[in-house]
Amino acid sequence: MNLASKKVLVVGANGSLGQLLANQLIAKGAVVIGTARSPESSQGLTPNLTERLLLDLESSQSIEALTNYLLGQHASIDGIIFASGLVAFGPIEDMPGAVFERLMRVNATGQVELFKRLIGGLKTSAANGGEPFVVSISGVIAESPMAGMSAYSASKTALKGFAQAASKELRKQGIRWIDARPGHTETGLALRAIFGSAPNFGSGLDPQIVAQRIIQALENDERDLPSTAF
Repeated sequence: MNLASKKVLVVGANGSLGQLLANQLIAKGAVVIGTARSPESSQGLTPNLTERLLLDLESSQSIEALTNYLLGQHASIDGIIFASGLVAFGPIEDMPGAVFERLMRVNATGQVELFKRLIGGLKTSAANGGEPFVVSISGVIAESPMAGMSAYSASKTALKGFAQAASKELRKQGIRWIDARPGHTETGLALRAIFGSAPNFGSGLDPQIVAQRIIQALENDERDLPSTAF
C-alpha cells in the first residue's frame, strides 16, 4: 500500500503513540485528521495535522457529531487508527462499576460505535480503489489477561474479539482491519490510570518502534499484528 494522499483519522492523536503514528503517516504523504478528547488535551495535537478535532468516545453525541462532520466534509475515509485508551489496576472486588464501564466504553464499545458510523466512508473508499483500513491496538493483554487487571483485560479482549471477527467480515467488502497487540509500551499510560496503581512492568517497548511497525504492517498489506510481531 502507498499511504500517500490517504485520508486517515487518528483517534487519540494527542497521545504519545497517536502523535507518532500521525507524524509517520504525514511523512508518508497521508492526509491526517487527528482527534483529542477535550480542548485541554487538544494542545497535544501537532500543528501539521490537516484537521484537529474533538472526540469523546464516552459520548454518543460526540461520536455522532464527529462522524456527521467528517462524512459531510469528505466523500470517503481511507483509514481509521484507534490510538486512544484508558487503563485501571486493582483486585476485582475493589474495582468500581463506573470504572469498569468507562474502560469498556473507551477501549471497546465507543470505538466500535465510531467505526460503525464511518463504515459508509470506508466502503466508498473501497469502491474507489482506496484500499481502506482500520487499526485497533488491543495489546498483549488481550492475548494474556493479567490478575489485578481484570477490567482492563476484559475491555481489550472485547476489542480484539470484535476486530478479528470484523476483519473476516469486512475483507469481502475490501476493508482491512489490523489488530495490533504490542507488549507494554513506554507511552506513560500506566502512570495515568483512572483507578489503582500500576505494578512494576519493567522496561517497555519504544513507542517509536511500535508506531513504525504498525505503519510497516499497513504498507505491507499485513492483516494481524500479534505480540510476537513486535
